[in-house]
Amino acid sequence: MPQDYEASLCQPTTLVPAPTPAPSNSSCSSNTEAQHLAVVGIMFVAQTLLGVGSVPIQPFGISYIDDFAHNSNSPLYLGILFAVTMMGPGMAYGLGGLMLRLYVDIDRMPEGGIRLTSKDPRWVGAWWLGFLISAAAVALAAIPYFFFPKEMPKEKHELRFRRRVLAASASTVSKGEDSPSEKSLGASQEKHDGLAQIAPDLTVIQFIKVFPRVLLRTLRHPIFLLVVLSQVCTSSMVAGMATFLPKFLERQFSVTASYANLLIGSLTIPSAIMGIVLGGVLVKRLHLGPMRCGILCLLGALSCLLLTLPLFFMGCPTHQIAGITPQPGDLPGPELFPACSEPCSCPLDDFNPVCDPRAHVEYLTPCQAGCTSQVAQEALDKSQVFYTNCSCVAGGGPVSAGSCDSACSHLVLPFMFLVSLGAALASLTHTPSFMLILRGVKKEDKTLAVGIQFMLLRVLAWMPSPVIHGSAIDTTCVHWAQSCGRRAVCRYYDHNLLRNRFVGLQFFFKTGSLACFALILAILRQQVKEEGTQVTVSTSGPQQQLLASGPGKKPEESSV
Repeated sequence: MPQDYEASLCQPTTLVPAPTPAPSNSSCSSNTEAQHLAVVGIMFVAQTLLGVGSVPIQPFGISYIDDFAHNSNSPLYLGILFAVTMMGPGMAYGLGGLMLRLYVDIDRMPEGGIRLTSKDPRWVGAWWLGFLISAAAVALAAIPYFFFPKEMPKEKHELRFRRRVLAASASTVSKGEDSPSEKSLGASQEKHDGLAQIAPDLTVIQFIKVFPRVLLRTLRHPIFLLVVLSQVCTSSMVAGMATFLPKFLERQFSVTASYANLLIGSLTIPSAIMGIVLGGVLVKRLHLGPMRCGILCLLGALSCLLLTLPLFFMGCPTHQIAGITPQPGDLPGPELFPACSEPCSCPLDDFNPVCDPRAHVEYLTPCQAGCTSQVAQEALDKSQVFYTNCSCVAGGGPVSAGSCDSACSHLVLPFMFLVSLGAALASLTHTPSFMLILRGVKKEDKTLAVGIQFMLLRVLAWMPSPVIHGSAIDTTCVHWAQSCGRRAVCRYYDHNLLRNRFVGLQFFFKTGSLACFALILAILRQQVKEEGTQVTVSTSGPQQQLLASGPGKKPEESSV
């Protein structure tokens, strides 16, 4: 509002009104803090309901598809499921970019609007509007789930294949008596199918008794454990990127929040979707077994890691901020005019940044720049505010309202191109790594294994990763705002330190994922060698037994 701009001007001490004591119902009162905690509690409940609601799609939907799809089609279907799942965040970033262009209080705007622009650090967009639109869409999308059957028939060509196998085995059995080996194979298959059928029919008490044993058996599976750890590293990287990449782009390249969200939604998310679909197609078309799936995951993780290295050098240091960052060289600034703002009685907690475009120096308020008047230039779509008669600025100004633009804003598109390409290569490993789990665990444990996997991803990646990234970003702050005598929001960051720590965390998690896939490949190679040795020993065993038993005797066990 106009009075807000006038309040931050340089005013002599004699003209400044005496400070009034804060009333009991101010923003620092305990009642207001209790209201804030209540709002946070509502957000926690909403996130819990979101987690419960996503279970029928992932993980149960993954096992549902793999159970009733043909084995060769399952990777493609899962790739499509993961890709469509990624479309949601992409559309949400685009929707968020549009919503953040609107001011947060769209229902309480004054006549003539406000003079804040979306590039102003004090701008808050209508973040709440996207939740209403998304919640309505989720409610509509949930309706078709009521009409899905409990069990679906297998795909037709799989049924025809099974009929041919059963017919061939029946004709073989009809030619002679069943051997003991065939009986044992049939018994084991019957037992396996019986376990698969009994598992869903367990009561809650029986499930609780069986769960620890199944959990230990699943966690002791080396391939399962390493795949989950690799996905924990990848999910930690994704969680940190999804949470803080818009903030990083805003600070590092001086772009608006809406533009940062649109960049992520239009570049990074579609690249990740293409990577997921391509991974599913490669597994299906090339008929990749566990060994080749491991090689594909290793190559994808290695390429993604290499693409992270240039990101360390794509940025520039923080521009000069009067009274906060040291002045490089002999640039004009407040040091040329000592004590220029002392007569102004500037409030310490005020924040209304202005920029001297000639010297590229930023001041926290027009008061700290010594400005005594302001001019508003009206344009067709927005109004620009300038401050004049500034005693701390060479030539007296004018200075423009808002922060100074970054000197490396032209690097935002190359930066996003490398991030998007890395996201595509990391997503390439998504479907092959899931196939390593689905083909590695027992059939009756499959649903539980995928559920355990998602639980571990939530607990080990999606919960701690944003906290780790946020703590690392907070350590790069050079100026904190104060609220109620406590540290509040960070106003300015050390851009070089911010870039190195944010990209460094990404590099760390990508290295962990690469190490896990390397161990998976080593274990798979060892298993292949052991299986080859067992087959060689088993094939030579029955021949030696036939020679030793003589022509009139039959071996008791003659099948591998």
